[in-house]
Amino acid sequence: MNKVETIEEFYKRKFDWIPDHIKNEIGHFNVFQHEPVEAGKVKTLPYKRRDFYKIMLVIGDIDMNYADQVVSVKKQALFFSNPQIPYNCNNLERIKTGFYCIFNQHFFHKFGDLYQYSVFQPAGDHVFELSDDQVERVSAIFQKMFAEIKSDYVHKYDMLRNLVFELIHFAMKMQPAAPSDKQQINASQRIATLFLELLERQFPIDENHAKVSLRAASDFAQQLNIHVNHLNRAVKAITDKTTTQIIGERILQEAKIMLRHSSWNVSEIAEALGFTEVTHFNNFFKKHMGTSPLKFRNV
Repeated sequence: MNKVETIEEFYKRKFDWIPDHIKNEIGHFNVFQHEPVEAGKVKTLPYKRRDFYKIMLVIGDIDMNYADQVVSVKKQALFFSNPQIPYNCNNLERIKTGFYCIFNQHFFHKFGDLYQYSVFQPAGDHVFELSDDQVERVSAIFQKMFAEIKSDYVHKYDMLRNLVFELIHFAMKMQPAAPSDKQQINASQRIATLFLELLERQFPIDENHAKVSLRAASDFAQQLNIHVNHLNRAVKAITDKTTTQIIGERILQEAKIMLRHSSWNVSEIAEALGFTEVTHFNNFFKKHMGTSPLKFRNV
């Protein structure tokens, strides 16, 4: 699997230079305008995780690959990416214009946990198609970023954080509202949330997570220091799925990603995903997908 791209590697790849202030006590933030792809330049963004966050306004006809999902945008959209989810972008030459900002976790140190927002959560929405009016409003936020970052105002980075939050909440307001009678978080919800977080931390499979370590419901229960029956009841009550079903779905998702985007062979993928025998992996995959892993890869 491709390694994680660092923020330094991003600058080297994109601009062939690295800012002197890329690592400092307040973290890193920068904002850019999309430029047309030059002749001879790469037209596809590499598929991998990045160790930084990115919010991008794109006007153009492009395809975004998030994990095992492909999102096609025909006109214009707002994108959110984070260090936990691998992605790439095809058809870079079709981007007409737009803006994007990048920042690392340290930039928001003591200013909030970005993972509490659905746009940065694995199961959340990451792409928001926009109307022309919405594009104008989002563009205005990015223009404010350019003005602030060039200013000499001593608290300009506070202003930039506020503008990032403005983009986050702009997108989240576009999502369907939660039911007004939603009950407060209870014990089952907390347990289910902790289980899902533990599950997601094992992915994607790369040099940082070379192999799945928690594979069965009992593994998660032991990690959470609760009885496996307690875990199963909580997960079923909140998600309406069994613990085993959710683990299987996430394993299947990662299997599809690795078959599509990694150079690992089927045996290596099976081992990384916790299967003791490659035949067990083949049977698991065929049961859910109706085809073998090798045929899926070669389609």
